Amino acid sequence: QVQLVESGGGSVQAGGSLRLSCAASGRFSVINAMGWYRQAPGNQRDLVATITRSGYTNYVDSVKGRFAISRDNAKKVVYLQMNDLKPEDTAVYYCKVSALVDSRGNDYWGQGTQVTVSS
Repeated sequence: QVQLVESGGGSVQAGGSLRLSCAASGRFSVINAMGWYRQAPGNQRDLVATITRSGYTNYVDSVKGRFAISRDNAKKVVYLQMNDLKPEDTAVYYCKVSALVDSRGNDYWGQGTQVTVSS
């Protein structure tokens, strides 16, 4: 099993910055892809950014140039640096980790952290 602990959410004014962190622990063999998703009330959970073990990144168009995802494989932590935040970024942000547990690949989700951006 894998446990994910998120931190770094909060309330900021438009144009501000936040840095989200997600730390993984458990009896997994290896962590493959890691990523961040977000969900606003009444909406589906959408992909924000992903990063592979080799460091390849992918972003939704609306955050390109503003957000940056990174990971520390030794510490088993994934980060999301969010700059120039906009009210449209307001949502609950969830960390997702793809990991091998008992030779089986599964996706695991963090508890979610609220990000609120005021205009």
